[in-house]
Amino acid sequence: MLSTSGQQFNDWSAAYRLFERERFDIDALFAPIRREVIGHLEPGEPLVAIMDDTLMRKRGRKVHGTGWRRDPLGPPFSTNFIWGQRFLQLSAALPDSAVPGRARGVPIDLVHAPSPPRPGRRASEQQWAEYREKQKSMKVSCVGAKRIAELRTGMDDQNRQSMRLIVCVDGGFTNRAVLRNLPHDTVAIGRIRKDARLFLPPAEGIGPRRGRRRWYGNPLPTPEKIRQDESIPWITVEAFAAGKLHMFEVKTVAPVRWLGTGQQNVRLVVIRPLAYRPRKGSPLLYRDPAYLLCTDPELPLDRLLQSYLWRWEIELNFRDEKTVLGVGEAQVRIPTAVETLPALIVAAYAFLLLAGAGDQDKLSALPQPKWRASVPAPRTSTARLIGTFRSELWGKAMGVNLNHFADSRKEGTKPVFFENTLASAVCYAIK
Repeated sequence: MLSTSGQQFNDWSAAYRLFERERFDIDALFAPIRREVIGHLEPGEPLVAIMDDTLMRKRGRKVHGTGWRRDPLGPPFSTNFIWGQRFLQLSAALPDSAVPGRARGVPIDLVHAPSPPRPGRRASEQQWAEYREKQKSMKVSCVGAKRIAELRTGMDDQNRQSMRLIVCVDGGFTNRAVLRNLPHDTVAIGRIRKDARLFLPPAEGIGPRRGRRRWYGNPLPTPEKIRQDESIPWITVEAFAAGKLHMFEVKTVAPVRWLGTGQQNVRLVVIRPLAYRPRKGSPLLYRDPAYLLCTDPELPLDRLLQSYLWRWEIELNFRDEKTVLGVGEAQVRIPTAVETLPALIVAAYAFLLLAGAGDQDKLSALPQPKWRASVPAPRTSTARLIGTFRSELWGKAMGVNLNHFADSRKEGTKPVFFENTLASAVCYAIK
């Protein structure tokens, strides 16, 4: 960052103090991003948020918040561990007006979610008791529930009390810590196990009631058995996924109750796998069924399915943040710098996505080289957005018009008849 701004030979201590001494507020940094995303939505359209955690690899043992974590990229037959930091991110699905059903994930929140340090062998009983309490409050699911509540509060502060919030999570957040602490006008869609225990709502008014009120009625079959039950029909629902519209077959049972939701009625949705090959000879994809749980039994199936399919956008955000922008590569270890520096980079990434939202043909990007494929990409990539931003800055600094290139070739073919193309070469090199 210092080299890009031309400050590599100046005193860099002020830049480090910016992150070490809490010179900016993370919530205030993401507030305009949330307002802009909400402003792009149509009247009456809900805000679909996606929540997930990610790991950033580290090597230093004295870096704040580091610890041994399970490697999500490890093989299924062996549990590997990596030394790294854990962050929790919320991304909002920004629908694409050009293609119905397509959306892009825009980060709207990022917080550090470490585990409490374990006391030493000589720790007192009081220290162990405090450690156990911190273990409960610092669980990533508890942190996620707090961030959902903060997002709902921010929407209310923007006079969006009537706007609905739909939060899509994976199986790690489909638990009672999240589902039993949802704020008002908030719906959660999460994935559950195929052997989850489900129940019918309790029958009311049958015989005298003794003791406390029942939460669960008669047990239901597991989601896997419901998928295999031929008496329950499959329903065809159209949704956008993997670059085009697909016809999904789903089964649904509502209302049901689950141990993680308590006395709240929910909807079970079983999705039959698509099981298709993208090309001849390629491996078979999407072979496993999915089992979803929605806290709103009245939510339409098309909205429910499409919202959950947008959850993949946060995985694309993680890939761009780590591989393209280098989040987590900065060598900082003080607690405030560990929390604020990744948030600043992710916020800049979100502003970049918002600037490139809309028609990609209207972006003032450099013309594609001859050797580049002429088939237009489905949507603007992050690398192209960065290249466009860099070319605009460099073109303005050099006084070069990058929007409409003029043909500098003349009839003569000798080098003396060609104009200097250094500016064009520099702009294409940084792309």
